[in-house]
Amino acid sequence: MSGFHEVLLPLGIALGATGGPERATDVVRLASGVESRNARWAHSRRRWEVGGTVMRTDQAQELVAFFEARGGRQYGFRFRDPLDWKSCAPSQAISALDQPLGFGDGVRVAFQLCKHGDAEVVRVITKPVADSVVVAVDGVATTAFGVDAATGLVTFETAPADGAVLTAGFAFDVPVRFDTDRMDMALVGHDAVRIVRAPLVEVAG
Repeated sequence: MSGFHEVLLPLGIALGATGGPERATDVVRLASGVESRNARWAHSRRRWEVGGTVMRTDQAQELVAFFEARGGRQYGFRFRDPLDWKSCAPSQAISALDQPLGFGDGVRVAFQLCKHGDAEVVRVITKPVADSVVVAVDGVATTAFGVDAATGLVTFETAPADGAVLTAGFAFDVPVRFDTDRMDMALVGHDAVRIVRAPLVEVAG
């Protein structure tokens, strides 16, 4: 990804984030009272706010240094969503059977990691945690693959057989950037700093 740093926002800062998926829908109310609704985005885009909280001075300085190193909005980075960061339910352990990866055809070797939701919603995962990825072929775990942690592409050493069912499990980060070029903060007590605003927005991976 152009303008992207493969670094993770410190987890201690991410834990205080608020936010989630956002949609863009045009809603027009007709004279009859009936609404006409049109989705402008095919998929949701996630936003978070890591500001608005009080943190220790050392942690605030860590966030400022991270912000400076990214050039404000200039460079993207990895963010670990504290509520949605793995292929399974939050209370479960990652398994090679968690998510569909595709079907073998005897020729293809590369498959994209995805997370499948309700109503056939598919979320492409482009920033997996490399050492967390586990894969199975027809329900049997395999280690004969590699994963590109910068794209989420899984590549098998040999093409899976025609009709083979491929599944995967993984932890993942979200590609984001700061959605501001200014960071406001205030000292609110001894060793206590309030970061007024530090918004993040998901970017294409």
